[in-house]
Amino acid sequence: MTELAVRVGGQAGDGIASIGESLARSFSRLGWHLFGLNAYQSVIRGGHVWFQARAADPRPYSQGDGADLLYALDKATVEIHAPSLRRGGSVVFDPEKFAVAESDLPAGIRAVPIPTLEIARKYTSQSILQNAGGIGALAYLAGIPLDTLHQVLADSFGKKKGEIVDWNLGASADGYRAAEKVGTPPATALRPRGSPKLLMNGNQAIALGAAAAGCKFLAQYPMTPASSIMHWMAAHSQSLGVVVKQAEDELAAIHMAIGASFAGVRSMTATSGGGFSLMVEALGMAGMTETPVVVVESQRAGPSTGLPTKTEQGDLNLMLGAGQGEFPRAILAPSHPADAYRATVQAFDLAERYQTPVLVASDLHLSENFFTVDRDEIDLHVDVPSLFVVPPNSPDYHRYQYTPDGVSPRAIPGQAGLQFVAGSDEHDEHGHLISDVKAGVPVWVTERQKMMDKRMRKLDGLMRSVPPPVLEGPASAPLTFVAWGSTIGAVRDAMVVLAAQGRPTNLLRFPAVYPIDPTAARTAFSATRRTLLVEANYSGQFGRLLRAELGVEVSDRLLKYDGEPFFPHEIVAKALDVMQHGGQ
Repeated sequence: MTELAVRVGGQAGDGIASIGESLARSFSRLGWHLFGLNAYQSVIRGGHVWFQARAADPRPYSQGDGADLLYALDKATVEIHAPSLRRGGSVVFDPEKFAVAESDLPAGIRAVPIPTLEIARKYTSQSILQNAGGIGALAYLAGIPLDTLHQVLADSFGKKKGEIVDWNLGASADGYRAAEKVGTPPATALRPRGSPKLLMNGNQAIALGAAAAGCKFLAQYPMTPASSIMHWMAAHSQSLGVVVKQAEDELAAIHMAIGASFAGVRSMTATSGGGFSLMVEALGMAGMTETPVVVVESQRAGPSTGLPTKTEQGDLNLMLGAGQGEFPRAILAPSHPADAYRATVQAFDLAERYQTPVLVASDLHLSENFFTVDRDEIDLHVDVPSLFVVPPNSPDYHRYQYTPDGVSPRAIPGQAGLQFVAGSDEHDEHGHLISDVKAGVPVWVTERQKMMDKRMRKLDGLMRSVPPPVLEGPASAPLTFVAWGSTIGAVRDAMVVLAAQGRPTNLLRFPAVYPIDPTAARTAFSATRRTLLVEANYSGQFGRLLRAELGVEVSDRLLKYDGEPFFPHEIVAKALDVMQHGGQ
């Protein structure tokens, strides 16, 4: 594998994310595929934060296991991250701030002193300009042409002009030349490799997918890590014709989204696990009134506020059971921004076609980290048909008509002659309530059962419509990874490492975790020999779902619930243990 990983670390407020994103953009403009990990704390200042930009060929799907260059804005960063540097790597630091002796670094790692504060003082008294000098030094050591870096920096300032841009360009050039004096770039420095790539995180891809799918209303209350969906939509709302409403809380947000959908527009809300917990009653109302709505649930470590800026796949059970009683739903689980874009488009299609809530299960690792995407992976030409199919003045309109597939004719509210009741209580085909005085009367007991059967028949259609499980890799591999969501990325990278060691493996991935087509899933499992579940929660929630739905027991498990994403080496080690010793 040809790769170069650049890591930047310091305290919150030091501009770490800005440095990392600039490096990521530079690599993507050089035509390299990239993964950018943004690891931060839930404080404005202080605490240790870091960003890793990993450019690689073949395409990286995770942050990887090590780094080649480290820019340390404080001594703690050196102590924490220097052990992760690969032989031949470098530590960039300012000797005016702290000392780094090569004798204290791992063997084969160079100390590269760059006078970033001195460079900053040439232009302004603001010490934050030191980062421009530091990123210039990193660009030289990574083989990023200075003009490419300058294009990225100039673009990042947007409409800002004058001395701020000039200072940053000048300081980065000074840092570039300072690193040039220290020595030549490492042998692993990357060179231009084709046309530029798109660079986006999962939330941007979800927002873009929603816009392409015809979403015209987003109601949301900000909650990490879903907040940037609203930020992106708000920034582009006028050009896209989307109404964006920041609600007073999550319950209001989902009610607004349901109301907009009921009135005739495609609508969405987005939140994390804590906010979704507040939405579940309204989700049940959408199920009862058969109103389509798309809900993005970007998971983070819980319970309660847990680790607000760390990742987990701990909300699957919540999504499966959200809302009182039973009603049909689908849960899509993208693993990559291009996948998230397509899944969001499909979520809107499924929600409207089957008139029911559809959930997009993301997590912090997918939502906030950066990936490159090829332009042909994002198809902006999405057909958005209208599913309001009832002609005006239809005789004896039944909004909740019993149908073989459970999907009833849906009219635009206010159409002449098509009045109906949409209550949250159980109802007959017209929508007239059968609760209260009618409940318990035999004829209405039967009506309740018929209406429940009608709604749940939608699951059969959803089961056929959601993407089936996919087997990647050599069919005869002795070990099959089973995964969903963002953990698929680290699994794919681990498979590359294992293949290089002569240990072929394959991957059974689930783009949709509910409903699961039992025939397709059992056929996929029948082709496996030994299975290893890789999942970011304590109890193996997806493994439990497979057992409940299919009677399939995944033979081995690798579970992680410390808030950190999977690293490929963790998966490699477990896979080797399973293949060599039978695991546990």
